[in-house]
Amino acid sequence: MADPIVITRSVSIDPSEIEESFVRASGPGGQNVNKVSSAVQLRFDLANSPSVPEAMKRRVSSLAGKRLTKDGVIVITANTHRDQPMNRADALERLVGLLVAGAQVPKARVATRPTLASKQRRLEGKSIRSQVKKLRGSPLDG
Repeated sequence: MADPIVITRSVSIDPSEIEESFVRASGPGGQNVNKVSSAVQLRFDLANSPSVPEAMKRRVSSLAGKRLTKDGVIVITANTHRDQPMNRADALERLVGLLVAGAQVPKARVATRPTLASKQRRLEGKSIRSQVKKLRGSPLDG
């Protein structure tokens, strides 16, 4: 049995939850691209994964965007390398990166108000700027 893929200290996924399929890559590569299936399409069923907590599933699904299907499956395609093992590693690395980003709980924003001194500084700056612009005008006739 393969070792679990560690996402955080408390979350790790089983490699059996990940499904890989190999397809032919598009783009340049000569005869190699026509006969070797070097691109990797990695599928991870986020919606039905027992390893991922619900709150993390919601965050990951919003981060995944168009990579998430209607059924809740994350599909990552890697075809940047000419090598199948390198594409496999790249796809897995991208999935882990997505899950790690979703594991981080966003910090709640605390509303703050500007201090009286900062308001005064802002108004002083505006009046100084106003004077500079007034001096640019043509002198009055008379």
